Amino acid sequence: MSIASLPSPPVPDTAWLPGLLQLTDSFFPTGAYAHSFGLEGLVQEGSVRNAATLRDFLTTAFFPALSRVDLPIAALSWRALGADAPDWEKVHAIAERAAALRPSREPRDASEGIGRQRVAMLNLLHPDSLAREFTAREIPVCAPVAAALEGRVLGAPESAVLAAVLYSAAAGVLGAAMKLARIGQNAAQTILAETLRDAPAMLAEAARVPLEETGFFNPWLDIAAARHETADGRLFIS
Repeated sequence: MSIASLPSPPVPDTAWLPGLLQLTDSFFPTGAYAHSFGLEGLVQEGSVRNAATLRDFLTTAFFPALSRVDLPIAALSWRALGADAPDWEKVHAIAERAAALRPSREPRDASEGIGRQRVAMLNLLHPDSLAREFTAREIPVCAPVAAALEGRVLGAPESAVLAAVLYSAAAGVLGAAMKLARIGQNAAQTILAETLRDAPAMLAEAARVPLEETGFFNPWLDIAAARHETADGRLFIS
């Protein structure tokens, strides 16, 4: 049999991928670059000083919180926004829960601001999509809910949406770390690679968390975020 007569392999359904890459790229104007997601407060108090202490912060606080808050909220929102018939009441409840899980004002405002910008850009780029109805319903906005909405508009699967949330969060905090402490690009990329190796397990765990079990108690991070609001000098908004 000649090569020409062989059947063509099936084309994977990844039409959503370029759009998802656009929406999660640092070039996309979400405003996330202006936030350290609590890291600056920890640097100011001396808890994070170098690559070793940054790694400790990420493994004991940042990623566990992500696995119990933003990632489950994104997964639950993606499901509630179902492709055919969104459950708007459930989406609203998830969004309210997401806001309540951030006790400090700065992280809460940061997530809301980034979420609003993402939804606004989604309406600009995809004006006749699900984003228009979402906006009309005046549902509280936060970053993980906006990420789920982006995924639904683009037709991206839940797993891809969660992977994008994880990568964006990791890249964002590591980018901030290079500006705040003596951490070079090689160290940041090494830590990012370690994170990505653990990503499948982290995403699988987050996808199983029910709404009533979302949340992560970490007074260390919350207190640092609260102190950051009144710091004498700040490089980042949060």
